[in-house]
Amino acid sequence: MSVGQRTPRYASVWLLAGLMAFAFCAHDILVRDTDWARMMSGHPWETLARFARPDFTLIADLLEPALETVLMATLASFAGLVLALPVAWLGAANITPFGQLSFVLGRSLMTVSRSVHEMVWALLFVSAVGLGALPGILALAVRSVGFLARTMAEAIEDVAPGPIEAIRAAGGSPFKVLLFGIVPQVLPAFIGCVIFEWDINIRRSTILGLVGAGGLGLALFRQMARADYAGVAAVILVVLALILVGELISDRARRAVI
Repeated sequence: MSVGQRTPRYASVWLLAGLMAFAFCAHDILVRDTDWARMMSGHPWETLARFARPDFTLIADLLEPALETVLMATLASFAGLVLALPVAWLGAANITPFGQLSFVLGRSLMTVSRSVHEMVWALLFVSAVGLGALPGILALAVRSVGFLARTMAEAIEDVAPGPIEAIRAAGGSPFKVLLFGIVPQVLPAFIGCVIFEWDINIRRSTILGLVGAGGLGLALFRQMARADYAGVAAVILVVLALILVGELISDRARRAVI
């Protein structure tokens, strides 16, 4: 049997296996683990209806937590950039200082940062430094390292080799190679990644208050603890407005830079 004949058969087998796995997951989640009797009783719709009347009198009290959320995202993005620079240097195959050893170390740090959810990081830092905005900033900064360092390392690996070889041929040190041969080529991508991560951190910071890390998330947690559905709806509206403004600002900034 030729390779051309085996390929469609193998593709059919993998497709069938995927459909069977999907059917198993759908049955396990939608049939076994879902309380359909509760859903059909109308109770969920009554609960959702309580969110339809937001308490707009809370908006003025949410301005300070909203500002705190933006500041958390901004400081965390800057701190994440500072932490990501050496990790990207270690994880870029063409400039890693100690060969395979430092390359594996850099890539491992990226993986650890991306693999652990920001809520987990926040819980760790809350237990270490207490409640407030600081653990939220630290959690977002550590979480940002994986994305920023990975994108920076890949951008460094894709730079044109000509300027780097010219600086090395002229006797330039590794630092000069990095400063004059690599940074000018990857700077727009770096700035674009930081702006994008700032936009993402605004979204992340809105929920970190659920573990006591401040910002709008803390206001949301307090309203949920009181079972104040109108207050929860008001906080959600402010979160949505903040995300939309952040999306607009980040989009304009990326267009101006890239």
